[in-house]
Amino acid sequence: MKTWREHEWAGVFPATLCAFHEDESLDESSLREYFRELAGIDGVNGLVCNGHTGEIMSLRPPERARVARILVETVRPSGRPVKAVTGLSAEGSLEAVDHALAAKEAGADAILLMPPHHWLRFGRNLRTAVGFFEDVARGADIPIVVHQYPAWTKASYSLAELLEIVKIPQVVMIKMGTRDMARWLWDYERLKEAAPHVSIVTCHDEFLLPSLVEGSDGALIGFAGFAPELMVQLVHAALDGDLARAKAAQKLVAPLARLIYNFGEPGCGAHQRMKVTRWLMGKFPSPHFRRPVRPLPDAEVQRLRTALEEIGFRCGGAASDGPQAKRQANAAEQRQKLAHGASLG
Repeated sequence: MKTWREHEWAGVFPATLCAFHEDESLDESSLREYFRELAGIDGVNGLVCNGHTGEIMSLRPPERARVARILVETVRPSGRPVKAVTGLSAEGSLEAVDHALAAKEAGADAILLMPPHHWLRFGRNLRTAVGFFEDVARGADIPIVVHQYPAWTKASYSLAELLEIVKIPQVVMIKMGTRDMARWLWDYERLKEAAPHVSIVTCHDEFLLPSLVEGSDGALIGFAGFAPELMVQLVHAALDGDLARAKAAQKLVAPLARLIYNFGEPGCGAHQRMKVTRWLMGKFPSPHFRRPVRPLPDAEVQRLRTALEEIGFRCGGAASDGPQAKRQANAAEQRQKLAHGASLG
């Protein structure tokens, strides 16, 4: 069986933010710059746009395809074997196939297939859950990353369902978001026995190190789109079995993670704080989230600024009207700091 370093669907897959102008239109040039930065980081194996971190629910269908195409056009010339994956959210099989075909036409290497969200309210049976994947696989014939939702939702797949889903040839990865650590290792071992070629990656930002150590082939997480160098350090150390190095990296990650996630699961509030925080550090063009999400109150932005400065980051470049050169210098400084973990202990 391949090691995680040999597996094309293992390692670190950042879920990316989406850049908007103040009028809520796509900021395509800034999006390309952001994708180019992430794709150039050694240890990043793929980028995932149009996920929850990328505000897929606020994007119109043509915009989702456009973001996917921008990602592909940015990643391909990078010279590195970085996968381009796009999220897919649809309420029915026919709509899902349409989105999958659009992703395929855009050149995406795979889709991250979310469950239909009406299941969150009404649930579904095994044949419906498995059939949804079969429909998309037959209709578009594109590699599929399974998006496993938390166990407390009615859209979460049971182990029995996942064992059927991994039989579908197009399924290459499971983004395991069960958020039930009591069953994590059991599910991982059963699925690897049934389909060793399918990678199982964690999206447990709040349980990142435990899930990596228990059993994982990598991580597909929004935090890797925020602090990619640190995530590469942590994930690679854990997958290599170097617990001391992984724990040292976790200590660097912890204060930033508390600032973003506030001891909770990833969600819209966390994704918004992630965007605003990168903006404050001069590493993202704007803090704008699309409606219906409203801007963070000034007091919350100031709290984020103060907390960042307390743990060693200089803010102000992106939030002021300073020259572009100053913002770029600040961004370079922060990249260096994240790469080496300086001033974060």
